[in-house]
This record gives sequence, C-alpha cells and structure tokens, in this order.
Amino acid sequence: MTSHRSPRLAAAFASAALAVFAVAAVPGYLKAQDKPAQPAAAAAPASSFSAEQKSEIQRIIKDYLIANPEVFLEIQAALETKMEQVQAEKLKSALAAHADQLYRDPDAPVAGNPKGDVTVVEFFDYNCGYCKRGFSDVAQLIKDDAKVKVVFRELPILSKGSEEAAQVALAARMQGKYWEFHSVMIQHKGQADMASALKIAEKAGLDMNRLKADVKSEAVTNEIKKVRELAQTLGINGTPHFLVGDRSIPGAPQDLLGQLKSDIAEVRKSGCISC
Repeated sequence: MTSHRSPRLAAAFASAALAVFAVAAVPGYLKAQDKPAQPAAAAAPASSFSAEQKSEIQRIIKDYLIANPEVFLEIQAALETKMEQVQAEKLKSALAAHADQLYRDPDAPVAGNPKGDVTVVEFFDYNCGYCKRGFSDVAQLIKDDAKVKVVFRELPILSKGSEEAAQVALAARMQGKYWEFHSVMIQHKGQADMASALKIAEKAGLDMNRLKADVKSEAVTNEIKKVRELAQTLGINGTPHFLVGDRSIPGAPQDLLGQLKSDIAEVRKSGCISC
C-alpha cells in the first residue's frame, strides 16, 4: 500500500516548520537587539513587532530553512509517527467495541481451528492482487499453527465481479465448502466474477442448483452489507487488512507470515481482552 503526499500536505509541513522556528528564533532575535529587559513582562505578541522586525524575522527563518532543509523531513516523520499512534489507539478502541462481530460472528467463514486460542481476521477482495499474493502465507499459517483460527471477511470493493465472487463464496459456506472454494478462487489468475466463480464452485463439487439460489439469498446480501459497514466503522478502506487480536497489519508485506506469527505469539504472551 503506497502513501502519496499532496502539495497541500507539504505546505502544511512548511507552515508548521515556520511556526516552530519562529517561536525559537524570535526570542534570540530580540535579545540581539540590545534592548533593556522589561522585568516580569509577558512575551510580546506578534502584532507588536515593527515592520522592520517582521521582515528580519522572516529573513532569518528563510535562511535557516534553506540551510537546513532536513527540518521538513524531521517534522514530516514526527507527524506521521503521531498520526500512526492516534490511528492505532482509535482502531484498538473500535476493535474492543466490535469484538463480537469481528471474532465471534457465527455467520463469518472460518478456516483453521474453529476453537483456536488466537483469532486472525482478514478483510479481502477476490480481485485484489495483494490479497492473492498474501494467500500463500495465510495458508501456510493455518498449516503451521494448529491453534489459530482465521476468520475471512468478504469486502468486495474493487468491482462488480468482486461482489459476485464474494456472493458465491458465501453461498459455498452454506454447503460447508467455503475453504474448498476460497482457496482456489483467491488464486485464480483471471478476473473474479460470477462466471469464473461458478466454474470453480462446480469443480469443488458444490450443489449448483442450491448454490445459484443461495447466491441471491437475503443472508448473503446481508453478510456483505454487514462487513462493509464494519470495515467503514473500523476505518478499513483497503484490502487485504489483517487483524491479530488487537493488532493490525494493513496490506500484504513481504514478510506477512513472519508478522502474523509474531503478532500471534505476542497475543498468546500478553493476552487480548477484547478478542
């Protein structure tokens, strides 16, 4: 997942840098004016500076930033770290508030150990390239860890075909063959849509007459709607997105399996109140 910074954000960084530097530079500048100190005087408001003083302050700030442009990078890094911390706290609160929907929803498809001691939740889209890339790590995790429970949340956000494939997947779950369908559909090289999904379902040995009826059922429609609303509440707007207890892994990093296993180990060690 790539982050793009807009000119507006860059301007915000610049404004912040100017403001911070002004606070630091102005006292030094005033001290250099050799004016007698005013006992117990409050700091002079910006409006009390003369036009000449303002011009000199602006020059000092400009010269400093030109000579030290790395200041902008430091401000940017600090802001991003702060925003990540705020987002993490918000997500943790939201996870606690919606724990039952996330970890104990009886309608959600599950793989691995249904009674596992740690639950991994994945929001995904069948037409998402990163979801396809991450599947091998998810499958390996299920193979390696007999105590993990994986909950799949269908979040078709890329196309109509994505929603059609999700509908077939949920209909396959009604016949107890979600994993048999999902493990093939998520690795499908072409476009995921109704046609490709039905072919995979048929090869998986599903009752096709029942499947076609279930695809249009209220239960399937409601499940997709429910997951979309849940994702919106949690601020999840991209796929894949993994939750391990109260920890979050957006996207499919190269070391996804390692991150999943590390987070699972931490949850087992420290526990998770909400999950």
